[in-house]
Amino acid sequence: MYIIENYYVAVFLCVITMLCWGSWANTQKLLSQKWPFQLFYWDYSFGILIITLLLAFTMGSIGDEGRSFLIDLGQAETKYLGYALLGGIIFNFANLLLVIAIDLTGMAVAFPVGIGIALVLGVITNFMYSPEGNPFILFTGVLFVVGAIILDAYAYKKTLKEQGKTTRKGILISLLAGIAMGFFYKYVAQSMSFDFVTPEIGKLTPYTALVIFSIGILISNFLFNTINMYKPITGTPVSYRDYLTKGNLKLHFIGVLGGIIWGLGMSFSIIASEQAGPAIAYGLGQGATMVAALWGVFIWKELEDLPKSKSWLITAMFICFIVGLGLIIYAKVA
Repeated sequence: MYIIENYYVAVFLCVITMLCWGSWANTQKLLSQKWPFQLFYWDYSFGILIITLLLAFTMGSIGDEGRSFLIDLGQAETKYLGYALLGGIIFNFANLLLVIAIDLTGMAVAFPVGIGIALVLGVITNFMYSPEGNPFILFTGVLFVVGAIILDAYAYKKTLKEQGKTTRKGILISLLAGIAMGFFYKYVAQSMSFDFVTPEIGKLTPYTALVIFSIGILISNFLFNTINMYKPITGTPVSYRDYLTKGNLKLHFIGVLGGIIWGLGMSFSIIASEQAGPAIAYGLGQGATMVAALWGVFIWKELEDLPKSKSWLITAMFICFIVGLGLIIYAKVA
């Protein structure tokens, strides 16, 4: 299987992860007026499974190092398959909340608040499991990210005030999504061998873990997204009949594309985690918050009603994110 053997190549893949994770939600935004997000989410889930299977049978099955996908799957112990599956279930619960928050508040708020919280919790939990990197520099970076989250939430509050709105539902759901999102990655990491070249017997290689993780997402969708379809927090109820009869090829393709984009980012993050360490790989990937905020602010104009006297909040938020992410990267080599 294909294995990363250089830290800086691993960082490059994590940057691609950041771009993918920060951009997939544009597919949801594109369809928001034409296709309910509950139905979009089914195609998104299929897209994640498609890309992880494709990588497993290509990158995960070539070369002389590690174990090829099917061989690895055949020797896997139930416990480690369960860890990867649980990671997918937790992620799906959190991501559905995030999708709801995007529908309520937009990308410029849901991502910095929700994924920012996930970054903080994810770095802490993954560092406790696999302590790699300078902890002082790593957690100083995390503090800068926390500062960016606070600035973004405050900017959103001022925008709502300008619009004459008072709802805090979007921020609350973003916070809940972030708390849940902060824990999924460590279970995927626990399912895998730390040594990708000569993986431990019973544990999974990254490509196998990704496929099982994706199956966890799809299976749990029948519970989580079914509830979301018939008893939605926001939007109108939809049914499986709507999915089968009201969509067209273009709508389904865009949803699948969103899942492929996110799944590619997740795959690169996991593949890079041996060299970068789970805490740094996850933390850097969640720089997606900055990417999504850029899309939300400058393309979708989600904070255009922010008073000009408070426009410095957006600049300060981006500065905090950039400094925080830079410190997270540097923590490994310091």
